[in-house]
Amino acid sequence: MYENLNDNCTDAGIKAEGLGKRFGDFTALEDLDLVVPKGSVLGLLGHNGAGKTTTIRILTTLSVPSTGSATVAGYDVVKQGGEVRKRIGVAGQSATVDGLLTGRANLEMVGRLYGMSKREAAERADELLTRLGLTDAADKLVKEYSGGMRRRADLAATLVSTPPVLFLDEPTTGLDPASRNDLWDVLREQVSEGVTLLLTTQYLEEADRLADEIVVLDHGKVAAAGSPDQLKQRVGGDRIEITLADPADAGPAAEALAGFAENEVHSDPAASLVTAPVRAGTRLVEVVRSLDAAGIDVTDVHRRDATLDDVFLSITSAPKVEVHS
Repeated sequence: MYENLNDNCTDAGIKAEGLGKRFGDFTALEDLDLVVPKGSVLGLLGHNGAGKTTTIRILTTLSVPSTGSATVAGYDVVKQGGEVRKRIGVAGQSATVDGLLTGRANLEMVGRLYGMSKREAAERADELLTRLGLTDAADKLVKEYSGGMRRRADLAATLVSTPPVLFLDEPTTGLDPASRNDLWDVLREQVSEGVTLLLTTQYLEEADRLADEIVVLDHGKVAAAGSPDQLKQRVGGDRIEITLADPADAGPAAEALAGFAENEVHSDPAASLVTAPVRAGTRLVEVVRSLDAAGIDVTDVHRRDATLDDVFLSITSAPKVEVHS
């Protein structure tokens, strides 16, 4: 008989103490401490190569840590790897469902691999197809699915065994905004039912909206940790954001803003944007006058609150290459 492991789990969270991973002389992860309570979301952020994937590989038993220890759902990831694997769902950066099977057949196959009877696997597949909005496409080959449908099918496959802990590595990369919102709704529903979620993402808005706590990794070390609001408070108050008519003016615009900036001015010529954390009391009209005096043509100038993008820019540095084993 299929066993709901969520009912028997005494600790449906994630814990790590002094977790580290070395590859020869290269340190991919160093001294990572995590505590993710049951029914909460941890957002793990960082440049490519910052240590996010290494962390997930260790916590999902795919890699052995060089230092420290970790438990997932109350079980040691090294000593009790088999028990951990029974209690987790993992979705990587690309869909892993079989394109040559239907959506229904994929989920039934996963159920059977988890030891369910044919009837239990079929019932669970129907339930998940309904919950993730795939009923109408249930009997179509997955290779005919859109990108958003494939992502939902992949998430459904991770949920077949009702795992108390989910690891999602950039689950919405490449999705359109509507599909991303749909997937967010599904994840919120899972968390409301007590599932623990560790999420890596390139979309800082996603972390802001989903995560209870955020850990920012930089070159394998924790650069910052806290709630989204705490991290935004850390980098200060208002920003002035300028949209340039000509991206070539990014440098001169940054110089013009420097006189009003409390900290470093950030330029993004590719997006024609220049952003500066401004001193208290700065008037927008003064900024506009300075830009005009410098002969810089802008299409928009506005003041906004700090975002997680600002946090990320202020506390991370250039990425290194991450090594996997």
